[in-house]
Amino acid sequence: MPSSRQGRVSQVRIAETVAAALRGRILAGGGPGGGAGPGDSSGTGSTESGTGGYQLPTQDQLVQEFGVSYPSIREAIRILETEGLVTVRRGKIGGAEVHRPDQTSAAYHLGLALQAGRVTLGDLAVGLQTFEPQCAAQCALAPDRHERIVPALRANIENSARLVGTGGAFTHAAREFHELVVALTPNATIRHVVGSLVALWSAQERAWATSVTSRGEYPAEVEAEQVVRTHRRILTEITAGRAAAAERIARAHLAASQAYLLDLFDDSVVTVTHARSRQEPGIPNPLWRV
Repeated sequence: MPSSRQGRVSQVRIAETVAAALRGRILAGGGPGGGAGPGDSSGTGSTESGTGGYQLPTQDQLVQEFGVSYPSIREAIRILETEGLVTVRRGKIGGAEVHRPDQTSAAYHLGLALQAGRVTLGDLAVGLQTFEPQCAAQCALAPDRHERIVPALRANIENSARLVGTGGAFTHAAREFHELVVALTPNATIRHVVGSLVALWSAQERAWATSVTSRGEYPAEVEAEQVVRTHRRILTEITAGRAAAAERIARAHLAASQAYLLDLFDDSVVTVTHARSRQEPGIPNPLWRV
């Protein structure tokens, strides 16, 4: 007869196998089995959150499908929960919300790694100066830039111009320009990797803008107008397909804009908090604390 320890090990291995199968379905956005919404009596029916339509089946359905015990299913769900792929709501109207990984979650976990390594804001800034301007160059080389990239950047610039003088609202729009340049980069790997760095920096810069605006210390309008002019210059080079010039201007502009934060927080260690439930539209997680 196996010992209790052996039984526990076996249960964990079974749970890992089930979790791997469910993880694959979540990442693929589909799979066998139906899902029940919040309030399902088993407490594991799920709603979807950017999962391409996949919903986690109920515990009863999972037990029947995999032919394993309820404890093994619950352990599998806990594994997915620790990975951020599932959020379990407990209570009478409980259920499981499925989360497909995206740039936000990637930025959060990257932020944790940087925090663990005691990486400073200054170090992050140098990394961004290395990689983000390359995205501007890639956008300039994209064959479909006139249809896919230029209109989006132009619309953002016009919105930013209208928001000059509004403090934090302008910073939100101006940071979106940087995020768009990365998000519209043709290469998917570059989009995800550099996008995570940009999301980290954007959250800090937006927090800085909110803070200085509340104290009446936001930079003068003339500086915001200079930001808009520089964004127009970058767009001009992207439109013309001049990759080297787009990269050069983007790098100089990024270094200049980072100086506001680095004057205050250069030696501060990257610190992140997960705030999925408190996230405001258009403001990426993680939220920063310095």
